[in-house]
Amino acid sequence: MRILIIEDEHKIATALKKALQQENYAVDVSYDGDDGYAMATTEPYDLAIVDWMIPGEYDGVAIVKAMRKEKIHTPVLLLSAKGTISDRTTGLDSGADDYLVKPFALEELLARVRALLRRPTEVQQTVLTAGDLSLNTVTCEVKRGDVSINLTGKEFALLEYLLRNPGRPLTKDMIIAHVWDYNADVLPNTVEVYMKYLRKKVDDPFKTQLIKTNRGFGYRIDA
Repeated sequence: MRILIIEDEHKIATALKKALQQENYAVDVSYDGDDGYAMATTEPYDLAIVDWMIPGEYDGVAIVKAMRKEKIHTPVLLLSAKGTISDRTTGLDSGADDYLVKPFALEELLARVRALLRRPTEVQQTVLTAGDLSLNTVTCEVKRGDVSINLTGKEFALLEYLLRNPGRPLTKDMIIAHVWDYNADVLPNTVEVYMKYLRKKVDDPFKTQLIKTNRGFGYRIDA
């Protein structure tokens, strides 16, 4: 899952990015409202964490309103030092999905992120499956039948993206955009390497091969 943080306080942004990366999310950060707006409206994200008082022509509320006007339904968690009922109402009415007042506990923010990712525009399942393969997005447990499979964070993110798009060929560019950070130095053959890692754990020890290569298009996983 890929998350965008729009927050001008570098200390907060750095702490959020580190905590989210430890939860195996790919994370991009913008410290400016105008840059954040551009990223939020042109890049594919599964969630955006937006500070209301971000500097620039677009503040947090303006960013959210612009996203909704452009039919971008990415779940948004709005952060603000403003904590009155009127402020919360304004923030939520702008199109934000949740509102968190600063200062906040990191554990609460992570819990809200998990909750939002469980209920995006299209209802997401907690357990994703393909054949006898299952991936639990809450416990991070992966199994083929009764056999547990240990994956690295990047392998888990790659498998989750495949499972959320069963039967759909995913190009290398699509995979890079969803699994790696915006600023990550990732080449197309990096995807090939990680697909080999994933197949070695998920497919090779078993009779049925679930991950397929669509030559000229990319990769898919059969339901």
